[in-house]
Amino acid sequence: MRKLLIAERGLVAVRVARAAADLDLPSVAVFAPDDVDALHVRAADEAWALDELPGTDAYRDMTALLDVAERSGADAVHPGCGPLSESAEFARRVLAAGLTWVGPDPETMELLGDKVSARALADSVGAPLVVGTSEPIRSADEAVAFAQRHGLPIALKAAHGGGGLGLRVARRLDEVADLLDSAVRESAAVFGRGEVFVEQYLDRPRHVEAQLLGDGEGRIVVVGTRECSVQRRHQKLVGEAPAPHLTDEQLEVVTSTSVALGSAVSYRGAGTVEFLVSRAGQVSFLEVGTALPLEHVATEQATGVDLVRQQLLVAGGLGLDLVDVPESRGHTISFRVTAEDAGRGFLPAPAPVSRLEVPGGPGVRIDSGVVAGSDVPAGRDPLLLTVVVTGRDRGAALSRARRALDGLVVEGPATTARFHRLLVDDPAFVDEHEPTVHTRWIETECEWLDELASATPEAAAGPESLRTWVVVDGRRVPLVLPLADVDDRAPDSLGAEALVAGIAAAAVEADVAGRADRGSSAS
Repeated sequence: MRKLLIAERGLVAVRVARAAADLDLPSVAVFAPDDVDALHVRAADEAWALDELPGTDAYRDMTALLDVAERSGADAVHPGCGPLSESAEFARRVLAAGLTWVGPDPETMELLGDKVSARALADSVGAPLVVGTSEPIRSADEAVAFAQRHGLPIALKAAHGGGGLGLRVARRLDEVADLLDSAVRESAAVFGRGEVFVEQYLDRPRHVEAQLLGDGEGRIVVVGTRECSVQRRHQKLVGEAPAPHLTDEQLEVVTSTSVALGSAVSYRGAGTVEFLVSRAGQVSFLEVGTALPLEHVATEQATGVDLVRQQLLVAGGLGLDLVDVPESRGHTISFRVTAEDAGRGFLPAPAPVSRLEVPGGPGVRIDSGVVAGSDVPAGRDPLLLTVVVTGRDRGAALSRARRALDGLVVEGPATTARFHRLLVDDPAFVDEHEPTVHTRWIETECEWLDELASATPEAAAGPESLRTWVVVDGRRVPLVLPLADVDDRAPDSLGAEALVAGIAAAAVEADVAGRADRGSSAS
């Protein structure tokens, strides 16, 4: 690989760009019009514009992304953690263009991305499974008959869904039809496929997963486990590594099942095998995520393994550089800080980040997609940053988490930081012996959410300089000028005419340099 296109935005794109830099691999960022000054744009070596029509998402435009890869000279594509990272179609198009795909083979993605075929594969390797249909259902009557036979509640799940999208839980027979229609509509809108299957729904389960790495040649490594039971609307907010509260028997089931599934498909790259653990202790296979999950940072800190580096090495044909299965170096907890108002049902609260102060010190890692002054565009992923803490054990990690979260300052948007500060003192989460947090704890049992509701404050005044840019032949060229120099009322200022002339001159200079760069790279 000579140059890497990062088909993602925000924090994840920053993370991938830094891993590429560690390998001396030049990176290319992409940006939509509302992201032109985002941190991920500045983290990469180059940045190229994506056009975006109303009602569309530029970051899912496969044709536009491949066009940028061609124009920028990128010969590899990393899809990040978003929807394209689990798109077999995108993987095929990348490979058909003669580029390197950083991820599993498209056939593996297709097999595991279809929850029906993934379930069949899991059954073939002896994975523990709850009762479910072997094929997508054709009508609500089939779902009702399943519920009458196996009992309520039931889960209506999009066969090609993920992240809680296309999932509905029916607790009464009279709501099955409406919930099925809703699941089909959402699945078709988000994933382009509307097939839905049914399985028993485990009430109040914990969510446990294994981090998988494979070299595509048969070697499979489980790089530890995680627990991600703290979720809102089936979207994870907290990740812990290794997963606490697992018995030796449960850990063996999780690990051996994950290895068996990875071996069955000669898995290539990073993936996540997900399980539910019932209140009675029953472990049940849930699904396989064929992308790098955001919670990978918890596993990285707990084990010392750079998972993005491993992805890039495998994609480049160098294989895994792990000698042995890593052992945990302590306990790690990662917290997603999003621009959402937890007191109002985690409603998005986009607003410019007027002030940002992040904690530091031993055992604290911050992965951020924003800086002070960053916009948080409406309609985009509201993730701002992750706070990751590591201690010698879970108790030490919780103590460190309290310090780190107290030291985090984010002004501008409402965020989930206050939620996390209360969470790390709630017995349901911190109890060492009988934690009661489960995947729907926030919606059903969290008693202090309402007190978190807050009005989004006005953003503070901006800096004393003007950050701007020009886009030349699709490529972003940054400009920074003191504000006083562009104030027509100030003595000796540049004035608007001089500013425009300066920008035009910079554009011409960048265009000449860009053409020269493209000429040399093509030779």
